[in-house]
Amino acid sequence: MTTLAQSSSASGFAAWLHRAEAWLDSKGKAAWIIATVLAFILFWPLGLALLAYMFWSKKMSCHAKKSSFRRHACRHTHMSQPTGNAAFDAYKNETLRRLEDEQEKFEAFLQRLRDARDKAEFDQFMDERAKPTATEDNDEKEA
Repeated sequence: MTTLAQSSSASGFAAWLHRAEAWLDSKGKAAWIIATVLAFILFWPLGLALLAYMFWSKKMSCHAKKSSFRRHACRHTHMSQPTGNAAFDAYKNETLRRLEDEQEKFEAFLQRLRDARDKAEFDQFMDERAKPTATEDNDEKEA
């Protein structure tokens, strides 16, 4: 009798956990985050366990199936998909191409700045290195 009572209480707790998980899934990522924060406040090991479960089960990934925030969190993956409006798609493609060109030019500009700074620092180093040698040569000539 004892094992039957223990197994039914264990399955009752597992069923409660399953219902709680389903309820949190239906509310979205915000509910999971709030539950984790509350668990940390109430009993930090529980919060840590909940956080580990969320990452292990990929509840916080962009590809979570039941997430209500999926559209907003993973919007960047849908940028390249056509909308069905040919004029808008052409405009979007042209704008994205232009922005990519500007980004490449800006990155090249930043690289030129880094190269110029590196060259200036190296020239300064070489000048400082050459100065003590020149003073040592003068000291040797005077002696």
